[in-house]
Amino acid sequence: MPAAYALAHLYGRSPHPDVIEYLERIQATLDPFHGRFVIHGDGLEVVEGEWPGSVVLIEFPGGMADARAWYASPAYQDILPLRTDHIQGDVILADGVGPGYDPLKRAEKLRSADPTGYAH
Repeated sequence: MPAAYALAHLYGRSPHPDVIEYLERIQATLDPFHGRFVIHGDGLEVVEGEWPGSVVLIEFPGGMADARAWYASPAYQDILPLRTDHIQGDVILADGVGPGYDPLKRAEKLRSADPTGYAH
């Protein structure tokens, strides 16, 4: 089973003690689901388009069920307003791909569904 990820694009930050408390408490909400930070912060190099803000990427090795369970957990929901009241952002949960992922197979599948190669 491939890992799943929680990806947050955070912007419009305003410094606040609640955000520090959120940071102090988030790892304890991740631990039961084996979640770990992969990316956390401002160290971005934008090579296409625009990306105002920062990015956070959290990996859940157990897959999407663990990512969903973490986000819905009472422990995380309890601290979530500490962030959302002071930082705007978009958050998604996404399935990862396994180590044998081949984009060529994805292209073949798309082409067989639509010979022009474009969805209508």
